[in-house]
Amino acid sequence: MASPNRWMALVRSNLNDRIDRAEDPAKMLDQIVYEMKEQLIEAKKLVCVAIADERALRHRVDRHAADAELWEKRAMLAIRSGHDELARAALVRKSEQDELAATYGAQWHDQKQAVDNLRSALSALSQRIDDASRQRTMLVARVARAQAQRTIASTLSHLDGLSPWSTLERMEQRVEQIEASAEAAAEIGDLHHGASLEAQFRALAASSVDDELAALKRRMALDAPRERKALPA
Repeated sequence: MASPNRWMALVRSNLNDRIDRAEDPAKMLDQIVYEMKEQLIEAKKLVCVAIADERALRHRVDRHAADAELWEKRAMLAIRSGHDELARAALVRKSEQDELAATYGAQWHDQKQAVDNLRSALSALSQRIDDASRQRTMLVARVARAQAQRTIASTLSHLDGLSPWSTLERMEQRVEQIEASAEAAAEIGDLHHGASLEAQFRALAASSVDDELAALKRRMALDAPRERKALPA
């Protein structure tokens, strides 16, 4: 069974990976906590098996120790009865039981230490799962905040790509071009209007000259007979 630190490191790694790919982080976190609880149930089963093995070893140690004590009592009884050979055989059996008790005792000691470590790991894992369950709301909020920040960053990047300031500058240049065109048209109109006035005055002046010429011709025509009459015969 993995140590608590290694177990939780794997859990955190799995959690981060699945949150990145999750469409609904809240549901995904609920699913992960559920799976962790299922793993905790399986771990408890394994610990129960280990505890059962530890107790079985302890029972064997106690049984062989009791058998060794029994054979020792029998050897003492044989000695009191003067049966040394029988006492010797009983001591041989006692030695066998002592050896078995020592062998199983060493195994039981190792198994008990392992069970103690498993219990500590199981307790730590259970506590971490309880913490994860209580922190679910906080984790969901953190995921939501991270997603909001990602959206804001993406929006800002998109806005930078649109270059709104350059668009405003182009619009300003276009307005200036329109204003310049309007001023040029107004100036040309003024020039045309001035030219028209000049032409009208020239026409008026020409009409006056023609009138004067006609008047002069009429006066000269009237004066001509008078001059002829005034000449000597």
